[in-house]
Amino acid sequence: MNRRTQLLRMIQKYDFALYDLMLYLDTHTGCQEALALFRKYKSQREKAIAEYTSRFGPLQAVHQQSEHEWDWGKGPYPWEKEAN
Repeated sequence: MNRRTQLLRMIQKYDFALYDLMLYLDTHTGCQEALALFRKYKSQREKAIAEYTSRFGPLQAVHQQSEHEWDWGKGPYPWEKEAN
C-alpha cells in the first residue's frame, strides 16, 4: 500500500473515531477520558492531513495552501482513481 493510501485511510479512521467520540461526549459531557481521546485523535488527524497536503496536495478545498494561485483544481483529486 502506498503512502497516499495509508494517509487517506488514517484520516478516515480518525474521522470515524472523532465522530463517535462527539456522539458520546454529547451525552457524557464530563468524561475526561473521552475528551482526552478526542483531543489526541484530533491532533493526529491534523498531522495526517498536513502530511497528505504537503506531499500530495490539498485533500479538501479548505486545505489549499498557495497564496498566489488556487491549487485545489490541480488533480488528481483524492477520490479519483489516478490518485490511488
